[in-house]
Amino acid sequence: MVDLYIYYKVRDEHAARLAPLVRAMQADLALPTGVTGSLKRRPGAQDGRQTWMEIYLATPNGFDTALAAGVRQAGLDQFTDGPRHSEVFMDISTCA
Repeated sequence: MVDLYIYYKVRDEHAARLAPLVRAMQADLALPTGVTGSLKRRPGAQDGRQTWMEIYLATPNGFDTALAAGVRQAGLDQFTDGPRHSEVFMDISTCA
């Protein structure tokens, strides 16, 4: 299992409309996948844009496909300013 961190830019004027869409998409994803997402943003804005991050911990195989479908269905791209960037992290296992 891996953790996904997805960050992107949002224009200040779109923030109020986008937040409930992301939260609804995350709730819809949680039902079939068991993964509860969180939504964060950097403090402040730069050039009228905020940086947001979605975090999904301990995702099962295929979650990225479900997430991409959820983003399309929710129409999130119409309120983001530029591409979504994904980072993948995994736990460091200890050796016995």
